[in-house]
Amino acid sequence: MRKELYKAICDRLGRLYKLSDGSVYELAEGMEAPEGAERLIPHIDLWNHNVEFIEQEENWARPAVFVEFCPIRWNALVNGVEYRAEPQVNLHIVTDWAGAASAGSELEEEALEVFDLPELIHEKLSCMEGETFKVFDLEESQTNHNHEDIVESIEVYSCVAFKRLK
Repeated sequence: MRKELYKAICDRLGRLYKLSDGSVYELAEGMEAPEGAERLIPHIDLWNHNVEFIEQEENWARPAVFVEFCPIRWNALVNGVEYRAEPQVNLHIVTDWAGAASAGSELEEEALEVFDLPELIHEKLSCMEGETFKVFDLEESQTNHNHEDIVESIEVYSCVAFKRLK
């Protein structure tokens, strides 16, 4: 389930490109990106407390999305054969801090853009389904400002997950 869900998140978010005019373009499967387009989210990876050790980590481009799987409590539908769970998945969306967002600040609009990416991600991932998970959707949003040059938005998603032993 985790592998399939992680790959589905990477696939959906990896299809988003920013065009030279600033608009967002979603690449259809099998298509190539338009000339001059750049990936909207250049770095997607598994979460490993990446922002806590940002100076010690290898550099990763921003915005970045890190996928964290919270502990999963499986419930047996048929012992030893079939299981169901409702896991939570945290998406750590890391963007650059653009400056003060206070009213009247020259940077107010740019600073508030940190909230645009989580909204777009929600639009692209809402109710996503796969063979081993269904109804992937948003439950909670948190904003972590405890870092000097970055803003970390933590979007908490949940789904219904299935595991069947063969």
